[in-house]
Amino acid sequence: MKLLVTLVLCAALCLPAAMARAADNEEAQAIEAATKWLALCDAGRYAESWREASSFFRGAITEKALTDALTGIRKPLGAVKDRTRQSSVLARSLPGAPDGSYVVLTYDTAFANKANAVETATFMLDKDGSWRAAGYFIK
Repeated sequence: MKLLVTLVLCAALCLPAAMARAADNEEAQAIEAATKWLALCDAGRYAESWREASSFFRGAITEKALTDALTGIRKPLGAVKDRTRQSSVLARSLPGAPDGSYVVLTYDTAFANKANAVETATFMLDKDGSWRAAGYFIK
């Protein structure tokens, strides 16, 4: 009986730590994926960024529509001079999206022609087990 109580206590104490490590790992993987995806956008490789986005994202916007939109939005801003991640939020549900694993990242970004911008990049754990872009917005 004493062993059972010890095992239950250990499980109760270890489970939150294990869950926190899993969340940290998800966040780190999403940040790594976001860094690579944003680099594609920074290089003007918009069609490739669409191909690397989540199936949800690709179902919501065509490659041409994304390429046209990002060309119209990003090109006038000029090159990225600095990008600093300000926050990352784990979510299991977002408005207008299926339930799943998401990380919403916000960055303070300085472009050559706009010194103060905020980028929001939402990444989701896609069907193939990879973290991929699910949304992108510049303010």
